[in-house]
Amino acid sequence: MRRLIATTAIAASMTLMLATHVAQARDQIRIVGSSTIFPLTTKVAEYFGKTTGDRAPVVESTGSGGGFKLFCGGIGSQYPDIVDASRKITGSETAICAANSVRNISEIKIGYDGIVILGSRNAPTMALSARQLYLALARTIPVQGASVPNPNIKWSDIDADLPDIPIRVYGPPPTSGTRDLMGQLLMDKGCSTFGDLANLESTDIESFHLLCRTIREDGAYIEAGENDRLIISKLEKDPTSYGVMGFNNLDRNREAMQGIPINGIEPDYDTILDGSYPGSRALYLYVKDDHQELVRTLGAFITTYVSDAIIGDEGLLADNGLVPLPKDERVEALSQAKKFIAN
Repeated sequence: MRRLIATTAIAASMTLMLATHVAQARDQIRIVGSSTIFPLTTKVAEYFGKTTGDRAPVVESTGSGGGFKLFCGGIGSQYPDIVDASRKITGSETAICAANSVRNISEIKIGYDGIVILGSRNAPTMALSARQLYLALARTIPVQGASVPNPNIKWSDIDADLPDIPIRVYGPPPTSGTRDLMGQLLMDKGCSTFGDLANLESTDIESFHLLCRTIREDGAYIEAGENDRLIISKLEKDPTSYGVMGFNNLDRNREAMQGIPINGIEPDYDTILDGSYPGSRALYLYVKDDHQELVRTLGAFITTYVSDAIIGDEGLLADNGLVPLPKDERVEALSQAKKFIAN
């Protein structure tokens, strides 16, 4: 009798566990991450819903850093399945993921983008060097061998040939991959044109990054959240301001916006793909492999995302500002996504 009761209890427990597992499974993918990739992935989500009959994924703009924080929280239905990232995952983020049992992660490069400085068509035209951009946006700059609070109020304070208007730049917050790479790709380049700071890069990299990438907080740089549309709106209303954004925002708004050349290079498809534009960067999807069993449509969505119809030369995202991968990198992306295809 006791054995029967025990067996019955075990069976009931297993049934409850199975029911709980089923209840926790989702039929809708959850994606978080980069505000730059947000409009692109939203297009893919809509396409997926229309062409498959499955529910379109939920896509949230949290910034790359904010997305990794959510993604690395753990395994289970309460955690996101995919991160859109405008930069690679960091070592510390990988460690946090691993500590929370998120160890099987696929990195899939989907194309290229660029970090651009843009203004409305009515804004004064200008061309900037990375050094001038650093002198406009850094919290402190070197003056006569000392690091001092940035004294530059107008662009013309940096160079008399630049517009005689206040420096006012809208851009992303620290959680954004665009902000991270603005520091890495543009601010560092400008900072290292100063001899003492260039030497610091090889002797004390942490101090170099602190001095070069810390953005001023006196109103010249205005954090505009993860809402790229808001920045475009601000630039349209104020033609004396500029913005830091992904290239696809410029490409989608060519009639209203102009790109600012950096180091003499215009931001366009060719200069971003060949790397001559200083702000060129790759864009990624990070996928939680263990969620294939949790979310039925995950494999089908990844298969759709890496298809020619989406990221190919004539694909949906090429029409929306994504710079497609070269052939060899396209093959690598398909290889990384292979585990999801037909699953």
